[in-house]
Amino acid sequence: MKRRDFLKTVTGAAAGAALPGPAIWSAAKADARSETLLIVSESGPNNLDIHGVGTNVPGYEVSWNCYDRLITHEMKTGANGVPYYDRDKFKPELAEDMNVGDMSVTFKLKKKATFHDGAPVTAKDVKWSLDRAVSVGGFPTFQMSAGSLTKPEQFVIVDDNTVRVDFAKKDRLTIPDLAVIVPCIVNSELVKKSATEKDPWGLEYTKQNTAGSGAYQVKSWTAGTEVVMERNENWVGGPMPKIKRVIWRMVPQSGNRRALLERGDADISYDLPNKDFVELKDSGKLNIVSTPYSNGVQYIGMNVTQPPFDNPKVRQAVAYALPYQKIMDAVLFGLAKPMFGGTGGTEVAWPQPHKFNTDIAKAKALLAEAGYPNGFETTLSFDLGFAGVNEPLCILVQESLGQIGIKTTINKIPGANWRTELNKKVLPLYTNVFSGWLDYPEYFFIWCYSGKNSIFNTMSYKSPEMDKFINGAVDAAAIGDTPTYDKDVRGFVDLAYTDIPRIPLYQPYVNVAMQKNVSGYQYWFHRRLDYRALVKA
Repeated sequence: MKRRDFLKTVTGAAAGAALPGPAIWSAAKADARSETLLIVSESGPNNLDIHGVGTNVPGYEVSWNCYDRLITHEMKTGANGVPYYDRDKFKPELAEDMNVGDMSVTFKLKKKATFHDGAPVTAKDVKWSLDRAVSVGGFPTFQMSAGSLTKPEQFVIVDDNTVRVDFAKKDRLTIPDLAVIVPCIVNSELVKKSATEKDPWGLEYTKQNTAGSGAYQVKSWTAGTEVVMERNENWVGGPMPKIKRVIWRMVPQSGNRRALLERGDADISYDLPNKDFVELKDSGKLNIVSTPYSNGVQYIGMNVTQPPFDNPKVRQAVAYALPYQKIMDAVLFGLAKPMFGGTGGTEVAWPQPHKFNTDIAKAKALLAEAGYPNGFETTLSFDLGFAGVNEPLCILVQESLGQIGIKTTINKIPGANWRTELNKKVLPLYTNVFSGWLDYPEYFFIWCYSGKNSIFNTMSYKSPEMDKFINGAVDAAAIGDTPTYDKDVRGFVDLAYTDIPRIPLYQPYVNVAMQKNVSGYQYWFHRRLDYRALVKA
């Protein structure tokens, strides 16, 4: 079978339909091939706009590459020798320069910056975009508030080319929060044409179309099948990318993704089962990069507003029943950092291990003390978009909980619906991964444990004592009060592990498999690919 035919067959079968191969393969020109990147992954975006309702993690990748922000991070060398974003250092992207004052920061825009349709990027677009981010509600608005960016009045047009952001208070997260994916700059005049009274921010239009000034533009998108992006030849946000065209295909079966890589038909895949990564690493035919998620954990969450998980002893019983080491060995093949069985004192760090270990006798005793000597029935939910890890993990958890009388029905939720279902906060028991974009302990806790009850506080956990620790750490960080900061960080970690509304299992690794002729991979806080730095020999 010819390579082109193999590609068509295997990706077509995987997607459930015989899809025609993209035109680039029939052209078969070496130069075009070197400028085209073919990525295969388990699932794809459900929305092209980071401000959209329920935009999933693959959607972040589109936004990152197709939109600019005012500023971005500098890079440094990570522990594994891979370029890694520098948490504390920033450089202009759409801005030409950044002038930080005591209670504001002023940005001058690059004069040659244009949107994909050729319209100039103006201060008016910047203000409209930032107003949109703080006003649209849900995830984007909460993200902005994490850096004390909450009101449209904070974004001031100085002149056509200059914007000022006024600080609501001293907060060390404000500047970093302007470099994440959410405060992206949108072509306001273009999007406003599609806005309606019911949809004032034009979210229906941007769900299907990119309206940015970024390095790439979506040329076509077939949900669940393929995204095709092309380079913006007028991009001024950084050095012109070497990759001209990105074809990102959804290939649900991991065996097919691996076959495409091994035959050289795909350039990159980053969500194979860990067993495959270990085997591919050993074979030495591909470049395999493994990097721990910054500020991230995979966890078992319990809805503390629903019986029986409103009982701390039930939650502790579950924590003692989980098969931690089996998950590390049989699902992750060692490619993760354990977050269980901690023996030392609490550190001023996150993530860090809790003290629980698998102890079935102790789990049974706690369940009996809680009034459930015979256990109970519940559902255990996971995101089918990342089934490679989630499914075997849930099967092991189901077996282990069964030993203490907790009978679970596994609930597989399609990736496109996962975020929406999770945000309803009705799932009693589930596994999920959360990684904080700003790599500070208090930032993770603002999202996941604060009584503000963000969408990622999936347990609906509220504790005035917890809020006091989190707010204390934020305030102490703003003025450099290290002793108070350290005390409050230890306080919120200890309380999280006493009340145990969610049980960290491990800190995952981002594993990326690439052909030997692909270079330039960088690790970013959002864990997705940055096409702008990738090069194909």
